[in-house]
Amino acid sequence: MERSEIFDKIVDIASDVLGVDASSITEKTTFDDLNADSLDRLQLVTAMEDEFELEIDDEKLMTIASVSDAIEAIESAQED
Repeated sequence: MERSEIFDKIVDIASDVLGVDASSITEKTTFDDLNADSLDRLQLVTAMEDEFELEIDDEKLMTIASVSDAIEAIESAQED
């Protein structure tokens, strides 16, 4: 899957889960920028795993702080 497709899906998920305007999200947007607390982040990751039908390993989960990090984690999980 292309990086741009992954980005678009993550934007949709973040917009839905966090109730933020999708147009305000870029690859550099952090989840702190979106006022996501730890529960929100867990919901985001769960939604991403469901959407992409994969599992992000726990070590990688701890490093996801931005949309770009999430894209890289999904790309990495797809390669495994």
